Amino acid sequence: MSIQVRDITHIYSEGLPYETVALKNVSFDVDDGQFVGIIGHTGSGKSTLLQHLNGLLKPKSGTIVVSGTDITADNAVLRDIRRKVGLVFQYPEYQLFEETVLKDVSFGPKNLGLEEDEIEERAVEAIRLVGLDPDEFGERSPFELSGGQKRRVAIAGVLAMKPEVLILDEPTAGLDPKAHRDILEMIKDVHQKEKNITILVSHNMNDIAALSDKILVMENGGLAMEGSPAEIFAESGKLKEMGLGVPEITDILVRLKERGFDIRQDIFSVDEAIKAIAEKLGGGE
Repeated sequence: MSIQVRDITHIYSEGLPYETVALKNVSFDVDDGQFVGIIGHTGSGKSTLLQHLNGLLKPKSGTIVVSGTDITADNAVLRDIRRKVGLVFQYPEYQLFEETVLKDVSFGPKNLGLEEDEIEERAVEAIRLVGLDPDEFGERSPFELSGGQKRRVAIAGVLAMKPEVLILDEPTAGLDPKAHRDILEMIKDVHQKEKNITILVSHNMNDIAALSDKILVMENGGLAMEGSPAEIFAESGKLKEMGLGVPEITDILVRLKERGFDIRQDIFSVDEAIKAIAEKLGGGE
């Protein structure tokens, strides 16, 4: 399983006075099992790019090949694309509508024309995968749940389709700190269990650094930077010029380095940073 994006360009309202070039010649690859983080300020093209990856939008030019299938081709079958690529929008809980959690999570598989037994099996598995007990939550109304639980249910609805690619657009937006942490931990667990490609858009640099194998940095519709978390966040000056921040740990380590402490800059966890600082202090540096 892989994704190849080649020279994608997208223009909104082409030929009209308010024409907007949302994507400009964007190219990148995603390998099997990778966790990719996408960052960029508002209006940089992140959400437009995501909608191309599951066929919601078609580019003016360029191609996107997912697992050997050109999803930008005129004869591409959207139903097949959606089987492979699942997209979780911001505030997905607003799309919950069924009377029970089980029915809501079952909606996608049902539209695939599966047998009733497989539909229920997929729904129960997906509910369990997002950290909820199907026996406890299956027959409850989704509208009676907490904000974090609703979001889990909405993500379960996408997972029940068994996508080979899971795309999440700001999945922790609007959640309190505990629900934020819980959702991120759940996303990490799902990725490890399903071994699928996961693509995460977030403004939270700590989250992006902690989870991603590769980071794409979008600016003004183009791909400005691409690399590992260590490579991207080593360019803190460039990121700040784009109006982007760096993880809190990175900021601390950069400040320490400016003051003469030669500490590795590819550290993104608090525990590892404390250990590295302690080693330097213990070494008399």
